[in-house]
Amino acid sequence: MEKLVLKNINKNYGSVVAVDDLSLSIEEGEFITLLGPSGCGKTTTLRMIGGLEDPDSGQIFIEGQDVTKLPAHQRPTNMVFQSYALFPHLTVFSNVTFGLKNLKVPIEEQQERASRMLDLVGLNGLEERRPNELSGGQQQRVALVRALINEPAVLLLDEPLGALDAKLRKAMRFELKRIQHESGVSFVFVTHDQEEAISLSDRIVLMDLGKVQQDDSPRGIFESPANQFVADFVGVGNSIEGECTEASKDSTHIKWGEGNITKLPKVTGVKAGSPANMWIRASDVRIGSAVGKNEDSWQGTIKELLYYGDQVDLVIGVAESDELRSIITADQFYEENIVIGDPVKIAWNSDRVKVFSE
Repeated sequence: MEKLVLKNINKNYGSVVAVDDLSLSIEEGEFITLLGPSGCGKTTTLRMIGGLEDPDSGQIFIEGQDVTKLPAHQRPTNMVFQSYALFPHLTVFSNVTFGLKNLKVPIEEQQERASRMLDLVGLNGLEERRPNELSGGQQQRVALVRALINEPAVLLLDEPLGALDAKLRKAMRFELKRIQHESGVSFVFVTHDQEEAISLSDRIVLMDLGKVQQDDSPRGIFESPANQFVADFVGVGNSIEGECTEASKDSTHIKWGEGNITKLPKVTGVKAGSPANMWIRASDVRIGSAVGKNEDSWQGTIKELLYYGDQVDLVIGVAESDELRSIITADQFYEENIVIGDPVKIAWNSDRVKVFSE
């Protein structure tokens, strides 16, 4: 069942196009993320769903009802903000039941719902505390409960983990995913953090300049980027300018750098003599002992490295003009005693390379 449908939504701010002919549907119980750089239109889209902004054209349906002209308080949505927006003078119980009181829900039902929801997020026993007596993670959970307790059809989350430190932010991802599963509510989550989007989402809607660049599963976005923008935005990768030198029914050959040739399975739409930019993830660029003796490889030099504990991010110079990124395990890094200035062999599997023609 479709919980939320956007049809041909447009929004301009003067001459600036914020959202450009956006159409989108969200299923019941689905967790989708609007992902993209600042100014891509993701937060504007979220605010239009919640009734905090009006579209210039298009329609918004929630549970089959056209809510395009309805004010925010009449829509079956709630929003969780980055700042939490808790009332500092109210207790946890009063914060989470604030909306129920305004709806004149009987106190017994308020208590039952509050107890059930606070138990869901592990905050039972803290009902009488005030926000300043809670940790950042606990405040985040209170904000979630306050939004969920009214049983919205769709929960809107605008960078809700942004105010947390890095370690707590990662821990809260598990909590957020668990809460979404157990509540069964459809979540629309906004972030610019690609790792957050990939780890949390059932689907990712990647936006740029007000348009959807790719609407896909996290795996689809990560492994099969639809275009150069998606490839460059998600994960650490290498964009290598090249030219197709041969295009047969079985294979495509790309020349790059100073005469290097990469042989790929046939790439549809790429002709001999045309520009062909290769793209490959840093984690798919193998070096040193990970390169087979008889496979195609190239020579490079370690120029920079960053150590992250369980992995190492390398910058490798190829000839004089090209640089490639490779992410290897810390085990390989130590076993081969890799240092800046070392010569290394480089290789990758041809089926891991994407080609984008200009």
